[in-house]
Amino acid sequence: MWKRARESVCLICRSASTPTRALLEPAQPWLGQRTFATRRPERPSRMVLSDRVARGPSSPPGKGGDAPKKPRNKPDGPWAGMNRTVANIDRTRSPAKLASTRGRDDGNGKDDRRGGKERDFKALKMQRALSTVPYSLRQAVKARLTEIESFDQFDLRQDVKDAVTNEVLKGMTDIKPTPVQKLAISAMLGNPLKELRIRRRSKDDLQREEFLLAAETGSGKTLAYLLPTIHHLRKQEAEDENVARYNERLQVEREHRNGAPVSEWIEKFEPHPNTARPRAIVLVPTAELVEQVYKVAKSISHVAKFKVRPLSANYNPAKIQRNLYSHGGIDMIISTPHILAKIAERDPNILSRVHHLVIDEADSLFDRSFSPETGKIVDRSLPSLKQMVLCSATIPRRLDNYLDAHFPNIQRIVTPNLHAIPRRVQLGVIDVSKDPYRNNKLLACADAIWSIGKDAASHDGPGGPGEIDVKRIMVFVNERDSTQEVTDYLISKGIDAVALHRDTSDQRQAEALATFTSNEPLMITKEESEKRAQLVKSRRHLPNTKVIVATDLASRGIDTLAVRHVVLYDVPHTTIDFIHRLGRAGRMGRRGRGIVLVGKNDRRDVVAEVKESMYMGQALI
Repeated sequence: MWKRARESVCLICRSASTPTRALLEPAQPWLGQRTFATRRPERPSRMVLSDRVARGPSSPPGKGGDAPKKPRNKPDGPWAGMNRTVANIDRTRSPAKLASTRGRDDGNGKDDRRGGKERDFKALKMQRALSTVPYSLRQAVKARLTEIESFDQFDLRQDVKDAVTNEVLKGMTDIKPTPVQKLAISAMLGNPLKELRIRRRSKDDLQREEFLLAAETGSGKTLAYLLPTIHHLRKQEAEDENVARYNERLQVEREHRNGAPVSEWIEKFEPHPNTARPRAIVLVPTAELVEQVYKVAKSISHVAKFKVRPLSANYNPAKIQRNLYSHGGIDMIISTPHILAKIAERDPNILSRVHHLVIDEADSLFDRSFSPETGKIVDRSLPSLKQMVLCSATIPRRLDNYLDAHFPNIQRIVTPNLHAIPRRVQLGVIDVSKDPYRNNKLLACADAIWSIGKDAASHDGPGGPGEIDVKRIMVFVNERDSTQEVTDYLISKGIDAVALHRDTSDQRQAEALATFTSNEPLMITKEESEKRAQLVKSRRHLPNTKVIVATDLASRGIDTLAVRHVVLYDVPHTTIDFIHRLGRAGRMGRRGRGIVLVGKNDRRDVVAEVKESMYMGQALI
């Protein structure tokens, strides 16, 4: 209707109703140019995506009589990429062009920020998880280590020295302390090397010493903290008047009972001053490590004469109560944090006389899974604590920051080869993406183990001709769900394999690790090998290998002396995992070999850098 009314109006009247600006624009083009110049130009989007996709489709011109809407002149915010159906890709620039622009010299002798400097950084970004140690300090400490050649040079009690030679290292001909033992024993006895840069403690902190022992895996850290701790225990016991008066009354009671065995009447006698009040505590993360450290401490106690008891999930509550509340007293406890923290909640006085606290595998015990219980034990022990020792094979940055915040006066004792995998451990790489595996890691893992077993079967074992050495191999995976999958496949290929992860019972873990922690050679005769092969005619069988498939649960602290081969089924996530997993082989100066299975989705540059660092004997930092 409006259209018909407009057409009925004459041309002069219709022109009069048109705005003046519209009439002048065609006739005076300079006005249009000025208008365009003064208009604020539309800024392109900061996103690579085009404006058409960023703003959404606009209606075609002339549709419905409306002009197309122009995009608003508004920059994209941080949430501009949400709810899009098109990828944020700039197709005008190809990857080849981007690569060609990297690393160019800008004429000033400096590389492009996007290329050269980024290309120079190590592909092993996970190295940032480790705290750095200056090489000047490493070299200075290494030069001074040659001054100590024997345990007799330490200011230890004679009975402790005799325990080392007659019990712990019995049967060894050339008995010398390891580098970490040379550094730690001297420092904990009050005679540190000058290169350790031991800080002067303040007057408020004179009652407690704090040490961090950091040394490579398999370097003898257990003896490094046990020997000075036992030395202090025996020295303090000799100076304790309460213990001296108790021993006098005990001797009178022995004479009164005419030499009857003490075990028959000690429970009826008065309790020892140290009953349920240990003076030394050693914390370790797993029950296997409790047994391992207890075995070493018990062998020393045969000569040094002190009482040590273990606490872990392997013992029932009645056994734990007898170990703690025995009338004969207790000097040292070796426990996991969870068990000891629960006992301390019911009886806080258990930690009231702790003078020496050792936290082994400190990088694990101060991690999220153990830190609440470990913190409770440390807090309850601090009032009476005289010496605290933290041990670890690595110093993660998070642990370093934690120590700076909570224990600023802690003394760091670092060996020259910290964060380095020993050169005696060789690293081999299997490219799973190539033939004959074709991205089948299970097949590559089984083939590697079969190659190790066949090579051992072709040579006579240490026992002489007619015997075959049984190889003990550890396979590490990243995920817990992969352990059973890999184990089942290896068993189907005739390999004796056992899965070990957090859900495995403690008893099963102890049985699986028993043969791997033993130093005794494991042999099998060729006749027995042939008999086993005949019993399983339906499939192939490899009788001279034993395999544990595990997560990082089995990579910390366990003294796997019998392991010579480690297979990394998955490439580790961090350098810390590399050090601990490969550290299961080549312990205590022995040779070892690691095998990494590299798939199509794995970081080959990471593996190459680790291999190069191992070959050069450098730290992975």
